[in-house]
Amino acid sequence: MSETDSGPDAIGPDTLAELSVARAGALLRARAITSTQLVEHALGLIEAHDRALHSFVLVTREQALRRARQADLELRAGIDRGPLHGIPYALKDIFAAEALPTSNHSWLTLSEVAARDSAVEARLRAGGGVLLGKLATYEFALGGPSADLPYPPARNPWNTEHIPSGSSSGAGVAVAAGFLRVAFGSDTAGSLRGPAFHCGTVGLKPTYGSVSGHGATPLSHTMDHFGPTGWTVADTAAAFQAVAGPDPRDPRTRDARVPDLLAGLTGDVRGLRVAYSTGWYASDPATLPEITEGIERALVHLERLGAIVEECALPPYELFNACGRIILAAEGFAVHEEYLRDAPREFGRFTYQKLMPGAGVGASDLLRALDVRRRLTEALDRGVLADHDVLVTACGQTTAARFDDFPVDWPPPGLANDMQTIPFAVTGHPAMSLPLGFAGNGLPIGLQLVGRGFGEASLFRAGTALEAEFGRRDIRPALPEPPVTISQE
Repeated sequence: MSETDSGPDAIGPDTLAELSVARAGALLRARAITSTQLVEHALGLIEAHDRALHSFVLVTREQALRRARQADLELRAGIDRGPLHGIPYALKDIFAAEALPTSNHSWLTLSEVAARDSAVEARLRAGGGVLLGKLATYEFALGGPSADLPYPPARNPWNTEHIPSGSSSGAGVAVAAGFLRVAFGSDTAGSLRGPAFHCGTVGLKPTYGSVSGHGATPLSHTMDHFGPTGWTVADTAAAFQAVAGPDPRDPRTRDARVPDLLAGLTGDVRGLRVAYSTGWYASDPATLPEITEGIERALVHLERLGAIVEECALPPYELFNACGRIILAAEGFAVHEEYLRDAPREFGRFTYQKLMPGAGVGASDLLRALDVRRRLTEALDRGVLADHDVLVTACGQTTAARFDDFPVDWPPPGLANDMQTIPFAVTGHPAMSLPLGFAGNGLPIGLQLVGRGFGEASLFRAGTALEAEFGRRDIRPALPEPPVTISQE
């Protein structure tokens, strides 16, 4: 089939944005579409609509078109670099990409240009992917939706009066808005899963050490995870497979494996052992009843499909939370101590207020927290995951907060942290946020799937089955068209 016979007439512009990674890849290899078409269409959507959403802080238009043309030449020559060959993607602006700034959404590093690619970008480039630019983040992957930073905060595409959560906020927004099928971010306490939950995308925090953090700005060396968010489970699996694996420059990845995931996305969950525990969320008045009910429906559906569903007991959520907050505070302060000492006023207000408590964490406090982490990890491994492939629990307890709820100081009075993501950043187990549809206010809700170390395949297996029933992947937000322009390369 030639490009002339099957290009724009066979694949309309509206269809291009909804092509899955697998479908787009098949069409690229059949020469029914080109990477250049995909990229030009994505760039057009970003130009038309991101002026209201602010998901991108930098769009690399000319570089993207060059990489797309190169992908087209290679694919026509029979060179196949993998599932993301010719597919557009973008990076949270903590990942270095050669010759591009890595701003970290901060005045402190606004003009720092990367000399070489991060490990994630190097693998995506080697796999033939097409980088469209850099995505909004909270400052240094920590702060909040502040107005005192170099770029405006990203806005939730389902309702721009609401936050998309963070800190991988631009990644969640760009994928939900349909600009991209996949984007890449980081997750230290829920920074990928939060935006996925609040924007209605699939967000994977892989097993600790499964994806290299070399060339990514650190926050907490023992809690930082790196991974993708995608529109579907299959898109997310393809993106994860493209970046996973060991890297000698990052000792955290010494046990990392390159998974073979795509063949297992059948939706067959017969014999899959699924655990659940309602103790963390069901009786908490902060949890929307729609979320609890959605999790219950998901468990019933898995059992109907042949999974073995059993209730389990989890250690108290408060232990995970306290442990994780102490470790994150201590390590985050250590990473940014020089900036905090030499240029404290250059930080955004939220970021400074979040980092400074780490100065008060003593060595004995940190050692106790690390010991609690070890015991909590063992309790999860022995008490739940030794006998179960997947744990189903809440990801967040309510829909995305309004921007109006965030005053100038952190923490905002009366605004609770509704996410239940930090436990598995503490333990390092893989965890995935999966959409379950929408609450009565029209904003997305979902659940969280957790697996054994390097057990991402079980998460994708269960997620595929649930997505087919509840995912609502046919519904997109209506995109606004307001007045402010975004940064261009």
